[in-house]
Amino acid sequence: MKSAFRKLSRVGSMTGGTTWYLSDDCLLAAKRMMYSVEYRRFYLRDLESVVVWQSRLWLFRLLIPAVVMGALAISLWRWVNFTAGAVAGGVALAWCALELALGPTATSRIRITGGSVELPLVMRTRRARRVLARIDAAIRAARGVVEEAPAPTIAAQSAESPHPMRSELSASTSIAAATEPNVS
Repeated sequence: MKSAFRKLSRVGSMTGGTTWYLSDDCLLAAKRMMYSVEYRRFYLRDLESVVVWQSRLWLFRLLIPAVVMGALAISLWRWVNFTAGAVAGGVALAWCALELALGPTATSRIRITGGSVELPLVMRTRRARRVLARIDAAIRAARGVVEEAPAPTIAAQSAESPHPMRSELSASTSIAAATEPNVS
C-alpha cells in the first residue's frame, strides 16, 4: 500500500528535527523532540501564506567556529608545532568555505486561517524556492478541484438571466479572489 504523503523536506536539530510531508489536501509537519513526535496538519485550503526568509544570525554560525578554530590554530602553532597549527587553521578555513557554499540559514512562518506557526520548513534559503514551488503547485491543484464544481453553476445562473443579481456578482468575485495563490 503506497502512502498518500510525499516527503517534502527535513530540517534536523540537536534534539530531533522537523520532517515535512505533502499530500493532495494537506501539509503535515512531524516535529521530533527526543523520543516524542508532534504532528501538525495544515490543510491546503486554509493556507494563507508560507514565508521563508534569511535568518538574522546566520553569520554567527559562520564566524564563531571559525574564530575559535583560528585561535586554536594560533595557539597550537605557537606552543606545539607548525603542523598542528596548520591543521587547525585548515579546518577553520574549510568550515568557513563550507558555510559560505551552503548559504544562509532560513526561518519560516506558515499563516493559516486563524493563526500562524513558526516552524523550520527548510534549513537553507537556497532550497526554499523548490519547496515553495511544490507547495504552490499542490495548493493550486487542491483549490482548483474544490472551486471547479461551483463555478459552472454560477455561470449557468448568470447565463439564464441577462442581468445578474447582486448575490451572483459577489459569489463570482469571491471565487475569483480565492483562486489567486497566497504562497510566497
